[in-house]
Amino acid sequence: MNRGLLSIALATLLTACALPAAQDPAGAAPVAASALPYRLKVVAEGLEFPWGLAFLPDGRMLVTERPGRLRIVAADGQPSPPVTGVPAVFAQRQGGLLDVVLDPGFATNQLVYLSYAEADAFGMAGTAVARGKLVGNALTAVEVIYRQSPKAEGGLHFGSRLVFAPDGTLFVTQGDRYIHKDGAQTLDNGYGKTVRINPNGSIPLDNPFVNTPGAQPEIWSYGHRNMQGAAIHPVTGQLWTQEHGAMGGDEINLDLAGRNYGWPVITWGVNYDGQPIGIGTEKAGMEQPLTYWKPSIAPSGMAFYTADRFPQWRGNLFVGSMKFGYLNRIELDGTRVVAQEKLLTEVDQRIRCVRQGPDGYLYVTTDSPQGRVLRLEPA
Repeated sequence: MNRGLLSIALATLLTACALPAAQDPAGAAPVAASALPYRLKVVAEGLEFPWGLAFLPDGRMLVTERPGRLRIVAADGQPSPPVTGVPAVFAQRQGGLLDVVLDPGFATNQLVYLSYAEADAFGMAGTAVARGKLVGNALTAVEVIYRQSPKAEGGLHFGSRLVFAPDGTLFVTQGDRYIHKDGAQTLDNGYGKTVRINPNGSIPLDNPFVNTPGAQPEIWSYGHRNMQGAAIHPVTGQLWTQEHGAMGGDEINLDLAGRNYGWPVITWGVNYDGQPIGIGTEKAGMEQPLTYWKPSIAPSGMAFYTADRFPQWRGNLFVGSMKFGYLNRIELDGTRVVAQEKLLTEVDQRIRCVRQGPDGYLYVTTDSPQGRVLRLEPA
């Protein structure tokens, strides 16, 4: 197949489909949305489990492959040889090389940030963040600026997305490491936490738990399960995150400083054996999600759309579904979900990453051994 921009035949008979099992805790049921015809183009292919995507100022893209490679994808869709200097990753089960973002000052400092699963000498692993200067096809002066602590056994629930806040601080979402889910409720570890750090890894002095004895000062929020999506709201500047539930209970949250999002004390899902988790769906002092899915859609990747290519979609939120293989379009009224639509069902592949490009188009990656970068354009 040609590695250039290839059209995939897409009928304009896209049928709007509300997600009937998705729930709005505020009580407003999502309604059917009008389908908007689009066409789909292959930007790059032959990537092994592409996980994260970032756009370089010159039109090229950085793409992470979960086994541990960072690629630069040229304008013609050709991936580079692996970028050198990438830290060694723990590439087992859900672990590996995860997200990639550019420093807000990339044009002058060429700094790139990577999140990944990192192992120690004893085989214990945790989420980590490194940054380095992109020079040609190499990362140089690489330094680890954050490590989830303590590391843990196993290869599940690392998160992780990276998002720069409007004030220049960096949010890092993480998983609860699965067997350590109870640690999501305590502040002495990094399990199930969103953390907020400065670009050099130092701790912002206005973090919510900086002065809390025994708390890790980088913690921004807690009580999460496995967060694989994060985005800054384009109007409010607030952090939104989404996370995997167990069997049901995938969530989208308005991720606020110091808040407890409940896992595993409260959840809208149940365990994989059908048994209840925690005490139910609500408890005083614990936040409710903005919406949740039951059954789970296995969400990964999240982006607000703000451009003009699809004016009807401006202000919508887009989330990838790995379990069912579609892109979920969400219409919002403030923080309330009012409609949802399934897109890319014809692709029928796990959607891992969702990004709005500088050209105003939507880009997604497909999570497979022969993964692709796809672009949505108006039909």
